[in-house]
Amino acid sequence: MNRQDFRFFHRLRVRWAEVDMQKIVFNAHYLMYFDTAISDYWRALALPYEAAMLQLGGDLYVKKATVEFHASARIDDQLDVAMKCTRVGTSSMLFSGAIFRGDELLITGELIYVFADPATQTSRPVPGVLRDILTGFEAGQDVAVIKVGSWAELGQDAARVRTEVFVQEQRIPAEMEWDEADRSALHAVAYNRLGQPLATGRLLQHAPGVARIGRMAVNRAVRGSQLGLRVLQALMNCARERGDHEVLLHAQRSAEGFYARAGYAVRGDPFDEVGIAHVEMFMPL
Repeated sequence: MNRQDFRFFHRLRVRWAEVDMQKIVFNAHYLMYFDTAISDYWRALALPYEAAMLQLGGDLYVKKATVEFHASARIDDQLDVAMKCTRVGTSSMLFSGAIFRGDELLITGELIYVFADPATQTSRPVPGVLRDILTGFEAGQDVAVIKVGSWAELGQDAARVRTEVFVQEQRIPAEMEWDEADRSALHAVAYNRLGQPLATGRLLQHAPGVARIGRMAVNRAVRGSQLGLRVLQALMNCARERGDHEVLLHAQRSAEGFYARAGYAVRGDPFDEVGIAHVEMFMPL
């Protein structure tokens, strides 16, 4: 196996607690590395695992796990754990994995999962939509779609994501989350291939030539999967197309780095909004 055989990689650094008296990674930890990568693999598929399996009417159980050792990893090594779905059978799926240090192959492995009834743990056929998502991802297909439209068109799904993130997770009072601006705003919603809404944001006209993006929210299970960035870019494209020359937003301080990486700069001093520290950020279009 080599790196070119894989589309998906999960990077990690070997921690002190993972090495043994031989000063190399204890063998059992490599299975943990593969398991950690599998969790991130579902994120790469834009599938919040629990919600996705609930909708699919089943769950995955490990049937067999094998590891082959080629060389050892040591403390502070940066490792890339590669995973791919190599076969989907009637009720099982085979994942092949490899652990690289740079281009050096250290470990290979295989994980066989069975799709089964979570109550009885008896096998079930792999749903066709899940089969298509897995094979499509490995073939290079997109795992999500961004839709842009009015509140009448997308409001129900946008509200679902915002309720999960702002009201339930961040405990913002529900009456402070909703306003009349939703009805005039342009909304963007990211959907996975199960049709589940996972990220959203809205675009308003702040002043002539100046757009304002707000209510950016991403399902916690898929943060870091670029869905938030794709929603942001979709809204910025809409602002650019209508002739705006600048876009601004009020970023929670915890998300300041995300917007900075997208090209936004801070303007002014921090302030509180709905009891959470924010900062204004802007970007020329």
